[in-house]
Formats: sequence, structure tokens, C-alpha cells
Amino acid sequence: MNPSSLVSILSFSLLFLSQLSSSERCHPNDKKALLEFKKGLGNPDDLGNWDPKTDCCTDWYGPTIKCDEKTNRINVIAFTKMDMAGYLSPAIGDLTYLTTFSIHNVRNLTGPIPSTIVKLTNLEFFRISQTNISGPVPEVLSRLKSLTYINLSYNKLVGTIPPSLSQLPHLEFLGLDRNKLSGPIPEFFSKLAPNLTYIYLGHNQLTGIVPTSFAGLSIETIDLSRNMLEGDISFLFGKEKNTFQMLLDRNKFEFDMSKLTFGKRLWRLDLNHNKIYGSLPKIMSKNPWQLLNVSYNRLCGKIPKGENMQRFEIYEYFHNKCLCGAPLPPCK
Repeated sequence: MNPSSLVSILSFSLLFLSQLSSSERCHPNDKKALLEFKKGLGNPDDLGNWDPKTDCCTDWYGPTIKCDEKTNRINVIAFTKMDMAGYLSPAIGDLTYLTTFSIHNVRNLTGPIPSTIVKLTNLEFFRISQTNISGPVPEVLSRLKSLTYINLSYNKLVGTIPPSLSQLPHLEFLGLDRNKLSGPIPEFFSKLAPNLTYIYLGHNQLTGIVPTSFAGLSIETIDLSRNMLEGDISFLFGKEKNTFQMLLDRNKFEFDMSKLTFGKRLWRLDLNHNKIYGSLPKIMSKNPWQLLNVSYNRLCGKIPKGENMQRFEIYEYFHNKCLCGAPLPPCK
């Protein structure tokens, strides 16, 4: 083979390899971060095809990862019900194009949420639920201004709810329920109106009163159940409200129920195990209740008549001071 032919073959080979390399969509910085992320999770079998020699945008399947069609940068990570044991690597913060980060029902995931998430300034959807992560709710979440959805439920988070969450102007969904959070609910919710419409803070160890700023929100669902909250929360009710679900059971709320009015959309109301007194308003019979429980309070008087009230069993009404009428025994 003459020298000119050899040169031509080598040139063609180099050109082919160059084109092959440049054809890979996956950005090297994203691939590096994902491999560190995988390492932190214990290199699980579920991520066995995360091979550094292949394209993370086209060849890494299984748990959802997606590349943006225009930028070719990783913008979605979504894991559900996976068998992995490890922690969240700080390298997650290097995936700066992420708009969605979701880990759900990964029971062996432990450790804190790394503070490097502060670099995820494009993040809109953030969920880590049903895991064993611990530590506080990160203060740095307040710096991710694009967030509309935060769900950190069913974990082992401790500490207080960061007041700095008031700095999230677009937040619509806040789920911090089923953790070990303590202290009061911060007086910040009025700053988020009218965007915050779903509030889940139940099954924690929260104390104190519910901020009156809740009254200014257009809440669709509010869950404050199974805490140690107290005081008058009658301001959460009203015929102008659009709320359809209120879970307020097992606290120390104390107010006169006879003065309440109800929005037409309210169809799930749980008030059991509080200190609520007065009588049940007659207008309650107009709501198409799917869930209604006022047991273990201090209510008196006759249960209003109507199909929407009498279709519940005794257990939704019993253990009150002097509540009577179907389905309870007749009034004397």
C-alpha cells in the first residue's frame, strides 16, 4: 500500500470516529453527573444500562430520563418504585437544565436532600416522596423561583417549615405531610396568594395556631390532620370558598360550628377529635358530602335532616356532648 493510500484511510477513519462521537446527543457534563448520581444510589441493577460508553439521551432506558429536543440536555428524571439503596449525590446539582425531578416510592433512599439543588434554577416540579430521606426541608428551595410543585411527603424530615418558602411566587402545590416536622406554621402563605391551592401538612408534629393568612388563599385542598394545632379556624370556611377537601381531624381546634357557612364545592370534611362546640348548621344538608366526620367533639343539637346527612353511619357523629337525631338516637 502506497503512503498516499494509507494517509487517505487514516483520514477517513478519523473523520468517521469524529462524526460518530459528535453524533452523541448526551452532553458530557450531564453524563458525568448522572453516573455520579447512579453511584450514590449504589449502582443498582435498575440502572444497569447506564453505560458511560453509550448515549444517555437515546440508550439509557428504564427509569425515565429525558433530553430536551432543542438543547439535548437532561431535563427530566423520574424514578418510581425501584429497588435501590443509597443517597442523593450532590452531583444532582450539576444537571442544571432539569425542569422535573421526581423520586417516588424508593424506600431505601436515605440521607438528606443535598444543598446543591440550589443550582437547579430551571426546576418546576420537585418530588421526593415515600422514601427514607431525613434532615430538614432545604432552605435553598426558596431560591428556585420557577417551582410550582413541591412534594416531600411520606419521608423522615425533621425541623420546621422554612418561612423562606414565601419567596416562591409560582408555587401551587405544597406537600410536606407524613414527616416529623415540628413548630408553628409560618405566617407566610398570604404572600403566595392566589397560586397556592393545595396544602398538605398533615401527620406531623406542628403546634400553635393556623395563620389567618390562609383566609386569603383560594385553597382547593387543605390537610392539617394529626398535628397539635389549636385555636379558631372558622375563617377557613365560608360560602364564597372554592375548597373541596378539608382534613382537619385530630388537633385541638376550638370554635362554634353553628355559625359556619360552606362553599358549594366542599364535599370532604373531617373534623373528628377536636374541641368544636355548638350545633350542626342546617345548611350542611345541601352539600353533597362524600366524607363527613364530626365525631369526638363537643357538639349538641339535632343532626340536620337530608339524604346527604343521614347516609353516614353513627361513627361519623358519635362521642359528642349532646348531638342527637338519625343516625344517632332520637332527640329527647
